[in-house]
Amino acid sequence: MSSLNFQLDQDVPLVADASIIINLNATGAASEIIAALPRPLLVTENACTELEAGSRRGYNDYAQLLRMINAGIISPVSLEGSALALFERLVDGTSGQTLDDGEAATIAYVSTGVAIPVLDERKARRVCAVEFPDIRILSSAELLIDRQVAEHVGQVRQVELIMNALKIGRMRVPTELVEDISVLIGDERAAQCSSLPRRIRARASS
Repeated sequence: MSSLNFQLDQDVPLVADASIIINLNATGAASEIIAALPRPLLVTENACTELEAGSRRGYNDYAQLLRMINAGIISPVSLEGSALALFERLVDGTSGQTLDDGEAATIAYVSTGVAIPVLDERKARRVCAVEFPDIRILSSAELLIDRQVAEHVGQVRQVELIMNALKIGRMRVPTELVEDISVLIGDERAAQCSSLPRRIRARASS
């Protein structure tokens, strides 16, 4: 099973896209999870703006994010220089490469060399892999199955938090982690999660 404890300086922070914040909020224990992570968590101002727009449609992720920022749990960051130039290229590119502002800003911030990207969406992960082939891209699922998070919340509660992210946040799980997540939550629970691949749900149902 994956863990954030890979061979990189643990002082290097994570920079999360808006979808990651949504999934963490969906668990019902975002602050607790972030506090248990072995690395600081950042979010770009562009991702903040994206979540703020969602608040006008009745979502409360921005309000929850603001509370975590004010509590010092998450730190907002802005783009400058070459990172800003990369952001502009990513949002103005061809239709096959263009990303939304939050995703593009998260990837662009990685060019500063001081953060590890946390992305869930396939296109964003693909573009990030092209731009930074030597950088490991993390996901919401990896944050939730991290060893230190598991030790902090306990296995039973960890499963509950993952289920919340899957069912409420509709968390997308990268292909390479689908089996890990399915084994962790069990077949019966996996069958309830429409955000998991159909083959997993069908196998669980049978």
